[in-house]
Amino acid sequence: MKLSARNQIPGKVKAVNEGVVTAEVVIALDGGGELIAVITKKSVENLGLAVGKKVYAVVKSTEVMVATD
Repeated sequence: MKLSARNQIPGKVKAVNEGVVTAEVVIALDGGGELIAVITKKSVENLGLAVGKKVYAVVKSTEVMVATD
């Protein structure tokens, strides 16, 4: 997958806390630390997110998206 965003931070899903409509995805970053993204539950399902899955936190402007390879 190619993106125009340069800030692509690799990590692994540490936790997925689902609410009614959105989910909080906690990402343990490869370089240390954590990042939390709030995305829709449908996106969690579409991306197949689960604890331990390798992902990228993609930062563009003021938003954080989650991408998988």
